[in-house]
Amino acid sequence: MQIQIYDTTLRDGTQSEGFNLSANDKVRIAQKLDELGVAFIEGGWPGSNPKDVEFFERARDMQWKNALIAAFGSTCRVKGGPEDDANIKALLDSHTPVCTIFGKTWTLHVTDVLQTTLDDNLRIIEQSVAYLKASGKRVIYDAEHFFDGYKADPAYALETLQAAIRGGAETVVLCDTNGGTFPWEIKQFMKDIKPALGHPFGIHTHNDSECAVVNSLVAVREGAIQVQGTVNGVGERCGNANLCSIMADLELKMGYQCLPEGNIQRLYELSHFVAEVANLTPDEHLPFVGKSAFAHKGGVHVAAMRRSAVSYQHVAPESVGNKMRVVVSDLSGRGNLLSKAEEHGVEVEGAEVVPILNEIKELEARGFSFEAAEASVAIMLKRQEYGYKPPFELIDFFVNVEHRQGRGIFAEATVKVRVQGEVLHTAAEGNGPVNALDLALRKALKDYYPQIADFHLSDYKVRILDSDHGTEAITRVLIDTRNTASRWSTVGAGTNIIEASWRALADSVEYGLMLAH
Repeated sequence: MQIQIYDTTLRDGTQSEGFNLSANDKVRIAQKLDELGVAFIEGGWPGSNPKDVEFFERARDMQWKNALIAAFGSTCRVKGGPEDDANIKALLDSHTPVCTIFGKTWTLHVTDVLQTTLDDNLRIIEQSVAYLKASGKRVIYDAEHFFDGYKADPAYALETLQAAIRGGAETVVLCDTNGGTFPWEIKQFMKDIKPALGHPFGIHTHNDSECAVVNSLVAVREGAIQVQGTVNGVGERCGNANLCSIMADLELKMGYQCLPEGNIQRLYELSHFVAEVANLTPDEHLPFVGKSAFAHKGGVHVAAMRRSAVSYQHVAPESVGNKMRVVVSDLSGRGNLLSKAEEHGVEVEGAEVVPILNEIKELEARGFSFEAAEASVAIMLKRQEYGYKPPFELIDFFVNVEHRQGRGIFAEATVKVRVQGEVLHTAAEGNGPVNALDLALRKALKDYYPQIADFHLSDYKVRILDSDHGTEAITRVLIDTRNTASRWSTVGAGTNIIEASWRALADSVEYGLMLAH
């Protein structure tokens, strides 16, 4: 059975705090959604702001392969008609094939918010839908606060849906606008409503009770043909139903189809694309599409996974475009390190990783954290490999930070290293002690390893681990480095921030040289 996916990231999603999109951002996301193959893309509320006006103007002239663009708005105003209503006119002026309008279901909203009669509310619902339908639009009707309205007055809630159906709505969508309805309530309400309705219906849920995804899935099982939601579950307050989870569940676990064949494998890409366009850090703990969704840390888990990939995974990561990861920490067993060695092409045997495993556990107890510093783990494994010779060996380093009148603060570092049997002694000035160390090491290595010129420090994070010790506290340093093809992270820790930085820096350079070979 085909389920319609109705994406409202560009409208309802932008009501989330911190989630902001320009008109160009909206176009880019809409194109990605169209490539994925969703049925409807709600572009915004035309006339409400210049960005939405621009989006609809640009969308009008674009070719859409799979999706229909929808404009969103409300029923006409109370005691008026749709023919002279500015909101209805803006919907028509958007020139979208689909118009989605919402109306009031809950008697509280009709009498206290709209301040009108129950009969007049039914009138404006029916007339608004009928006017848009007569103007050549496909109309979807969102029954706002449907479940709260149904609890308050079931008969009237159904009357509002029938008014929209009489007007010509192709689908009526039941909205859990406040996000407070539970799955068992959804199930029972659907069983009561469906026979009386006799018309295609959809579901639109919010996540205020952490039930948006499951409520949507329950609604589908009870006959809903359309699911509305957003990418990554962004939305007002606690967010909307997360379409990434819903689409994966529908196709991989429930036997429904909601995207063109094979496109479910693009979910990971879509999730991270939307976060990147919105300039947000991706939530890597999201089901299916987070980097941690298939990350395994516990030693018992990893040992089992090495024997059977399905032992601790409910679906194959590749089915949504993700991949399995093994995390190394003080909870690791030998399997974690063997998996990491295989990932990085390091040839070590089971017994050879035991000293490294013990060292990692000891270092983590002293403040290191290897979860986010896999390059440091890879280098520790590489050093255990038979015949491996480190590209350089530290003999001494010295760092000096001075303030001089007329010049201000500056740093100078000297480094003595052994490279291919030769002892090199170099010095460099930098804008800080770590920068000076980095430059001095690069100066020593550049003639032997010219590829080091392509290594760029892209991030440097410092965390104090035991703040009650003040300036004597243990400091953890994470360094992110990149070249034209890769990005990697290394770690150092200790009571001396320069020593911690040197360890992370040296690991970073050694790992980069390992990649180059």
